[in-house]
Amino acid sequence: MGALIAGGWGLCAGAALLVGAAVGSFVRVPPRWIALVMAFGSGVLLSAVSFELVAEAYERSGIGPVVWGAVGGAAVYSGSNALLARRGAQHRKRSGQQQPSESEAPGSGNAIALGALLDGVPESVVIGTSLLGGGHLGTATVAAVFVSNLPEGLASAAGMRSAGRSRRYVFTLWGGIALISGWAALAGYALLGGASEAVIAMITAVAGGAILAMIADTMIPEAYGKVHLLTGLVTVVGFLSAFALAHV
Repeated sequence: MGALIAGGWGLCAGAALLVGAAVGSFVRVPPRWIALVMAFGSGVLLSAVSFELVAEAYERSGIGPVVWGAVGGAAVYSGSNALLARRGAQHRKRSGQQQPSESEAPGSGNAIALGALLDGVPESVVIGTSLLGGGHLGTATVAAVFVSNLPEGLASAAGMRSAGRSRRYVFTLWGGIALISGWAALAGYALLGGASEAVIAMITAVAGGAILAMIADTMIPEAYGKVHLLTGLVTVVGFLSAFALAHV
């Protein structure tokens, strides 16, 4: 039962990708507004990583697993992201015409799909593991993933349409990622149910490190490219909003 609940919350957070994709496919949203939501989502995720993921991992097993896990997660994410960027996925969160078409870069569509999967899985695993051992679901974590997924789906869908990809491709991609997000949350709960506190702390820290690297590599650069000096202010507003939500 707990695994199904975890999967449901992961699916709920991943469904924001479909909502964003629908808006990006049918409504012309100004890039500055997308960037502002991206900056806000970055702040929300930073707050969740700081106060729910890293703090919880530290309470479970001390500083060692947190450091090694976070560094490992960031290294794996950054390395994978660099490989995918070479295949055309470096602009997967952008709404402009930077995304290459298949004719310009064959295989770039698959790279974008893998990049989206790379972005989403760590977040979903954390949702699942947060329920282990009688733990409570991190409201700020789920809200952070949902809020960050909205501009990702919106910006990427708009960029894919500009690059000539069909709406069928866009919705199939994000629908698949949403389903995988639910499965990853379910798997995080089911597979780690009997794990030690140190292992759960390590996995949580790995996900936290990967999310931090994703924010720095993709979300904040996209936001800054459109709204420049407003990025910092809006990011702080997002950070404080998530902090307040978690402490109400």
